[in-house]
Amino acid sequence: MWYLCMFFHRLLDYRKAEVESLAELFGYVGDGLEWRLPQHHHPDSPFHFVNLPSEQLARTIANRSILVKGIYEVWGEGGSYEELEEAIRNYPDDRKLPYLTADSTFRITVDSFGKVMSFQEQNDRIKGLAYIPFKGRVNLKTPEHKFWLMQTDDYGVSNGLPPVAKRTIFFGREVGAADRKLLPTYQLKSRNYLGPTAMDAEMAFLMANQALVKPGKLVYDPFVGTGSILVAAAHFGAMTMGADIDIRVVRDGRGPDCNVWSNFKQYGLPAPVALLRADNNLPPWRPSLKEVFDAIICDPPYGVRAGGRKSGGRKLLKGTVDPYTVPDDKRTDHIPSTGAYCLSECVHDLLDVAGKMLVMGGRLVYFYPVLREDDSRENHFPEHPCFKLVSSSEQILSSRYSRVLLTMVKIGPYTEEIAEAARIKHLEFRENHLKWLEDGNLHSSVFASTDTQLTATGDAKFSKEPRRKYRGKYV
Repeated sequence: MWYLCMFFHRLLDYRKAEVESLAELFGYVGDGLEWRLPQHHHPDSPFHFVNLPSEQLARTIANRSILVKGIYEVWGEGGSYEELEEAIRNYPDDRKLPYLTADSTFRITVDSFGKVMSFQEQNDRIKGLAYIPFKGRVNLKTPEHKFWLMQTDDYGVSNGLPPVAKRTIFFGREVGAADRKLLPTYQLKSRNYLGPTAMDAEMAFLMANQALVKPGKLVYDPFVGTGSILVAAAHFGAMTMGADIDIRVVRDGRGPDCNVWSNFKQYGLPAPVALLRADNNLPPWRPSLKEVFDAIICDPPYGVRAGGRKSGGRKLLKGTVDPYTVPDDKRTDHIPSTGAYCLSECVHDLLDVAGKMLVMGGRLVYFYPVLREDDSRENHFPEHPCFKLVSSSEQILSSRYSRVLLTMVKIGPYTEEIAEAARIKHLEFRENHLKWLEDGNLHSSVFASTDTQLTATGDAKFSKEPRRKYRGKYV
């Protein structure tokens, strides 16, 4: 059955990928969901029709999703209120009457996109629905049935929103809606322990949904930092485990009451199974240990806010000094030396660890940076013989670079032959597509100065402000 899916107008490239991942999580079997746009709507419109096999699946997806505002059974749509009335009257009675009985309670909500409607205008719109034979009682707080009247306008001027060629009005019954309290509860500004690279709560929950996190699963973050991603996974009932090369983060924090563990305690979540001081370049797992984790979710260090580090130190990596063993009496307070860890090597190691440690069908979800002016980057993402790319969702962070959330699923076992094939793929990929990521080029490209806003006189204050236009994926 076709349902109307209304999205929050943000992270536009992530929306369908999240819904399709949640559909798979809750039992949908197929090659992907079927989508279609309402007539005259821009692809970035918050309204999309999606074909789902059952109302229960639609409700479950909406309740769990981060970017879905609500999913609705549409009783009618039109370009005017006259067309809407005709569509509602023609909608089958056997679909309408069970929700209009005298012993039921209901509420009607008026919503609009791209336009602010006054309270009086909303009331007038509700009174205009008198032709629908509601027999139940109105209950604004806890109604059994929730109905929505939703409207988009044809914009006379560009206002930063997706263009709509013609006004569309929808009326329907709410099947499921998002949990509005989730993100305010976990917002970073109230988090006990934070670092400079802490993942935003919305993005952390979105990554957990992409990884199909659910109770009983074991989730691993090899760049755990202050634990933001694992907090989201723990909220959905997963067992969590993390590692970081900085022992001061995973062991000490800022004291006994302000550390990674305290973040889980703050929200009443189960503590991680373990937090390790470990190096992604030299993973601590014994060679015979394989297929342990159900999902690996992480944000690798790619050199914008923080650079990658690996064990060894500058002199040790260059071969100036020989490897050494730390004496037993100095191990307690010892902080191992580290050296630079470029992104190409980091991603190769991540894919290798994931290929070995993920169960069959397990998901690897991680961010990968791209320069926006690099045309050769299209469809050139890291590959591994053990994995198939499920989705890639781009978030534009500045005019210079963006980051892409890659979701990969393990489709084959890890063997020595696979490891060698992955190494060859990595060398080819690094040679053809990763040269700009070496030696801090991403950082210098992102933070390089620009004079595009200056006028010929060199004074920016006299430059004319450009007309507001649709921002697309900047939202």
